[in-house]
Amino acid sequence: MHIPDGFINVPVSIGTAVVTAGAVGYALKRAKGTIEQEVAPMAGLAAVFIFAAQMLNFPVAAGTSGHLMGGALAAILIGPWAGLLAVTVVLVLQALIFADGGISAIGLNVFNIGVITVLVGWVVFRALLKVLPRSRSSILAATAVSAFLTVPASAMGFVVQYALGGTGTFELSTVLGAMLSIHVLIGFGEAAITALTVGAVLATRPDLVYGARDFMDSKKLIVKEV
Repeated sequence: MHIPDGFINVPVSIGTAVVTAGAVGYALKRAKGTIEQEVAPMAGLAAVFIFAAQMLNFPVAAGTSGHLMGGALAAILIGPWAGLLAVTVVLVLQALIFADGGISAIGLNVFNIGVITVLVGWVVFRALLKVLPRSRSSILAATAVSAFLTVPASAMGFVVQYALGGTGTFELSTVLGAMLSIHVLIGFGEAAITALTVGAVLATRPDLVYGARDFMDSKKLIVKEV
């Protein structure tokens, strides 16, 4: 999913970078002064976990592999604004240190893997919680579904960018079919990893799951010190 330099033309890359910068700037404004003491350490931990998890690939099909994107995970654990900032930091560091994605394509990659996944993950997660029963199982189900959907949504972001300014010679229909077929499969891995991680936090410190704070009963958010 990481786009290399030169794969999308300059006008589309610049235009997407401007939109991405606006989204990140807005997230920074919304997150500034609103991150509670409990969320601040979680933001750092979420960024570190996503950074490490994105370095681990799992096999998908036909010799391809996938890795965690982490947008839904970050949004659910620490909120959409802090979540977008955490994913952005991860993607920028990966591009600068490990060359995962081109420097000129940072705006494209942050938009696809950060903005789209955080937005879709958060909106779907919160929408599902409004219609599901109030239970831990519902939180995990909403987590899995929202995480799954972020992956093809991110892939569609790339397809649109390719349609607008792709420099490759592949037909758009070929790109669309390849991206969606592979990333739907990757979505199952994303859903499993995200649900397992959120489930582990719910089992130990449910009060630290930002997205479920006003959904779970208050008595379930009390953590007794031994």
